[in-house]
Amino acid sequence: MMATAMPQTPRKLKVATVSLAGCFGCHMSFLDIDERLFDLIEHIEFDRSPLTDIKQVGACDIGLIEGGLCNAENVLVLREFRAHCKTLVAVGACAITGGLPAQRNHLDLGQLLTEVYRSRPGLSAGGAIPNDPELPLLLNKVHPIREVVHVDYSLPGCPPSADAFWHFLSDLMAGRTPHLGHGLIHYD
Repeated sequence: MMATAMPQTPRKLKVATVSLAGCFGCHMSFLDIDERLFDLIEHIEFDRSPLTDIKQVGACDIGLIEGGLCNAENVLVLREFRAHCKTLVAVGACAITGGLPAQRNHLDLGQLLTEVYRSRPGLSAGGAIPNDPELPLLLNKVHPIREVVHVDYSLPGCPPSADAFWHFLSDLMAGRTPHLGHGLIHYD
């Protein structure tokens, strides 16, 4: 008698998320998937993410990263995250272009710090620029993540809508190249 093979249960994809220099709006928009999160977790397992409170990233199929790079710690987190993710997705304007934080790029960083911490009206005399060794070293400019690591896909928006997240992840889970049609990409 021939043994029958048990049907294979599809392996859940591991997904990790992280936020760098941004407002966390992309994560909030992701949560706006609402009840579709229940459908999503039938196909994925979350690794590092504020949704799981896992602090270290393990081997992942998909990494979603929001925010640009404004300090040395952002760069270290990004490089470690990229090393663990098969597919890296830059999520939102900050990750893709530097976004709102990059508005400081046309200013001199030293002058900016002096104005904020030493000479701003209303400060008491003797203000000092923070230099605690625990603080990450600021970069002279805010950079999009593609300037430091390879990015496989970009999910544009500020933030991307919940529907855009849903369609994008549905395409990735099905092994298709993500395509966002008219109405799914917008900037508020």
